[in-house]
Amino acid sequence: MNDQEPSAALPPVVDRRTWQEAREALFAREKAHTHEGDAIAAARRRLPMVEVDATIEVIGPRGPITILDVFEGRKQLIAYYHAWWPDRPAAEQCEGCTFFNSQVRELSYIHSRDATYATLCKGPYEESVRYRDFMGWDVPWYSVEQTAAQLLEGRDWQSHHLVCYVRDGERVFETYYTGGRGVEIMSPTHGLLDMTVYGRQETWEDSPDGWPQPWSYEHGQHHWRTNGRPIAQWSRIEAGRSDELT
Repeated sequence: MNDQEPSAALPPVVDRRTWQEAREALFAREKAHTHEGDAIAAARRRLPMVEVDATIEVIGPRGPITILDVFEGRKQLIAYYHAWWPDRPAAEQCEGCTFFNSQVRELSYIHSRDATYATLCKGPYEESVRYRDFMGWDVPWYSVEQTAAQLLEGRDWQSHHLVCYVRDGERVFETYYTGGRGVEIMSPTHGLLDMTVYGRQETWEDSPDGWPQPWSYEHGQHHWRTNGRPIAQWSRIEAGRSDELT
């Protein structure tokens, strides 16, 4: 929306007291939602775990290492499994994974809780790390092109996943995983837009008549793409970065 476009619909205008009463009613629901989220997180901490072969290899900047090495000596590992479309240029790579990984920046707070964050990409290392560098991300990056099926046993390993691990000495255990909209936890963009009057402006949302909803899903993913590229790529192109992957 801009000054040249027709005005979008707006909520009704009321006096401050009426607005405050409506806001307080919603606040009560929000508080209950927060408490339920705390209860779910408590249940998550009480899940059992399953052992993972600690010798499964990933490819990093110095060649093959084990999944145990990805912990970088810390107790826990949070791993985002980044989708990859083989033999496609940067402009055609996954807009959803680009959207989520672009928002994981400052890792020191995660490290302070004895946890490591890393991206495990399903593409070849040399090609996919060039994508990371083009995007300007500085998260640890590894290829699981040959071992994603092992690490994501029993799941659709071609989709994106967020997986949590813990180690006990030399043994590795998976404690939790999520996919689909579950990975929205990585995205403050969603939370901030959800607070605005127009929300995410996506067609699936329950919004009043006349609300702008120009964004839709494409092939089951968020349509975080404009003019043929994932949105975040355009600032990199404008800065003169090369998106050549081969």
